Amino acid sequence: MGIHFLRGNGQTPRGHALFFARSTKDSQVIYSTYCLIPPIPMSLVKYFPPILAAQLPIEELQNAGRISGMPIPPMLEEGLSLEQLEELAERRDDDLCDLGTISSEDVERMQVAAASCQEYAQLYTNYITQKLPTHKQTTPSEPLLADELDTEDLLLETMPERQKFAELSKLVGTARYALDGQDAMLLQETKRRMEQIIRRLPEKYRGTELVTAAISNKPHSGRLAELYLSRAYKLFDEEYADIPEIDRAIQELRTKE
Repeated sequence: MGIHFLRGNGQTPRGHALFFARSTKDSQVIYSTYCLIPPIPMSLVKYFPPILAAQLPIEELQNAGRISGMPIPPMLEEGLSLEQLEELAERRDDDLCDLGTISSEDVERMQVAAASCQEYAQLYTNYITQKLPTHKQTTPSEPLLADELDTEDLLLETMPERQKFAELSKLVGTARYALDGQDAMLLQETKRRMEQIIRRLPEKYRGTELVTAAISNKPHSGRLAELYLSRAYKLFDEEYADIPEIDRAIQELRTKE
């Protein structure tokens, strides 16, 4: 699931956006949230007493000082129509972003809100560092330091498989954006992060093929990446009856390349 801008531009994001997704069961049902990128990089960890900071998840400490996005509310909620969101975005001069379709499950709506907000923050970081070159900032396109790599490795080791799939889905969207914008550095960093994840997944999920499709500029590569992700979810959920059809679709696209 990637971000599609209906209002605004992924190369020059405003730093504040209305996100929405349609229900997979009923396209008339709209879930939405608001993504805000603080103009000054911050982490609430800094303001916590040491005894409380030590109990926070390690990802909070890892992201301290980096530009990050906050979904408000923290999950996609039902309530506003697309027309209302369009009017709000116009009046407030917000970006308006379509996240595609999503289930009604609370966990997925929260995960997608968080992942999409961080993807938007990455786009904003890429843009703002080009406009403000006087101060060196750590961007998602730059190599991570050794201690940051260790922290990221630790996170991936403890991350549930379904969450790894969600992270891969976000990175596929980032890779396609990098290809469209011909951003070789962002593409290389995204590839590295995807490879870190698939090294911790069983071979049955065909992670190598997923990464290859995600970073390829061939005509059907984007659709192939989506199919590999769908196949991984079906395999994880033990919905084996659906896998042969996905495998056939994958084979048909590969023969067209």
